[in-house]
Amino acid sequence: MCGIAGAMALRNGVGVDSRALARMTATLLHRGPDSDGAFAEDGVGLGFRRLSINDLGGGTQPMSSEDGTVVMVCNGEIFNHRQLRAELVGRGHRFRTDCDVEVLVHLYEEEGTALLHRLNGQFAFAILDRPRRRLFLARDHVGILPLHYATTADHFVFGSEAKAVLEHPGVGRAVDLTGLDQVLTFPGLVSPRTMFQGVSSLRAGHYLLVEDGAVREVPYWDLDYPRAGELAPRPDAYYAERLRELLTEAVRRRLDADVPVGFYLSGGLDSSLIAGLVGELAPPADSFSITFPDAEIDESGYQRLMAQKAGSRHHELRFTAADIAEGLHRMVLHAETPVKETYNTCSLALARRVRESGTTVILTGEGADELFGGYVGYRFDRLGRGAGSSGDDLADALEDDVRRRLWGDAGLFYERRYHAWREAKLGIYSAGVREAFRDVDCLRLPPVDPARLAGRDPLDQRSYLDFRLRLSDHLLSDHGDRMAMAHSVEARYPFLDREVVEFATQVPAHLKVHPLGEKYVVRQAAQGLVPPEIIDREKFGFRAPGSPALLRAGVEWVGDMLSPARIRRQGYFDPAAVERLRARYTGDGFEVHPHYGDDLLLTVLTFGILLDTFSLPDHS
Repeated sequence: MCGIAGAMALRNGVGVDSRALARMTATLLHRGPDSDGAFAEDGVGLGFRRLSINDLGGGTQPMSSEDGTVVMVCNGEIFNHRQLRAELVGRGHRFRTDCDVEVLVHLYEEEGTALLHRLNGQFAFAILDRPRRRLFLARDHVGILPLHYATTADHFVFGSEAKAVLEHPGVGRAVDLTGLDQVLTFPGLVSPRTMFQGVSSLRAGHYLLVEDGAVREVPYWDLDYPRAGELAPRPDAYYAERLRELLTEAVRRRLDADVPVGFYLSGGLDSSLIAGLVGELAPPADSFSITFPDAEIDESGYQRLMAQKAGSRHHELRFTAADIAEGLHRMVLHAETPVKETYNTCSLALARRVRESGTTVILTGEGADELFGGYVGYRFDRLGRGAGSSGDDLADALEDDVRRRLWGDAGLFYERRYHAWREAKLGIYSAGVREAFRDVDCLRLPPVDPARLAGRDPLDQRSYLDFRLRLSDHLLSDHGDRMAMAHSVEARYPFLDREVVEFATQVPAHLKVHPLGEKYVVRQAAQGLVPPEIIDREKFGFRAPGSPALLRAGVEWVGDMLSPARIRRQGYFDPAAVERLRARYTGDGFEVHPHYGDDLLLTVLTFGILLDTFSLPDHS
């Protein structure tokens, strides 16, 4: 895992500032502390920071083809590189290193952009085709690794993180208000939006071509759930057996590294299943968990039980509200977005503990909930308790109109009643933002392709939306990659192996949400690998104390950030509305519901941190 950055002139006679490229690359030091590299010629510059994981002595980038016509920088891992390498050597290609990503250079020579269909990995890369003067950039199928870009008057600019792009002198600094509205409306940002006006995030399963002064985005992969009657009948037992086979291979691929590999243990089913497979496939590894002093949210008993089963050397990190306050600023620096949960600070601290232990690669159970029906909403859908009626015909008609625009289906309920929520949001925005809201409103356009939802089972519809709106740009981005890489730790996700994901789309809905529990097929696959106490327990969503705990702890700077004078000066939120929230959140016994509530005050607080951290202007 590494960091990449670069720029390409969009017209003849324009050069690339090597000093600006060096500054852009330097912002990614945390992604690659081991070495750096650069390539430059008239009108093109590529920068690289390396985190050494495979071929520790020989994996320096940029990498080039035998004749030097193809030059590449890549952040990520190609998990099927051994098979691809053998094939390419058979075709006469000569490799200079044992590094997995070198296959991209030679595969591009053979197949051009079609190489993406051959890859199983997590990656974001840029390939310069020098004879054609073409830059080809891609982000992996499910969006594990980030890639940001901007187009200025003279240049196309890219970087692993937005902070690298913002370092280019042609890129301005301003808040993208639609990005802020997405954070308040959906689980988080949705690519291509970011929090920075003019800076885009390449969508998962898409690539870019920069050629002849134009920038073109092309989709190459998406989840494809079956329509009614398209699934071939198979016995139920087949699905659990096949899932276990695929997960075993996915874990085996992700244990391939020349540095120590460990795993996270949350105490839940998904991370425990990964731990069980690691215990079968590898020598004793290190496992890492967060614990809390509050018994209601602490899962240490289940974590220790699974660590014992897997035979791991177990590390625990005890976390308190004071630790949250201490980590918020650094968390926002790396997340590059405001958030409405504090658990990112837990992930950040846990990654530090991983790095301090000498471990560089960590396996996690992320992705199973979205693929196999692990959230409470899936159960409600199966029970027919989703959309409902508010009892107000006009409100229902307006809500139906929003749903048709978002999902192409007035009957599809996802997360909330969006029309009513729009009115609630308007109540906390400042007068200036409200005046511009028609152009800001993130509900103007669908955040996903509605054609991917049409004719699918309701469970598969929710799965697709969770995958695209919750997983790619939130759980894998500000919560996953960014928090791990802040401490130069690479996170790997066996449940998001391409073969596992494509198999999951073909599992019948009744084997995901079953009368015997959610993620039924995963529970069946875990038999014998995970203690029954964990397999049979109710889902317990990982959560951490929110803004009410921060307020009660009396952290002085938190009060300053939320003061009416500061909120008024910034100009994005209404000071009176924020004060009302503050009074409510500090009331006796008040807590934000971990699954159904929005910690609006935390979003306001972390947005203020974002403004300061990235020197963003006030809203006038």
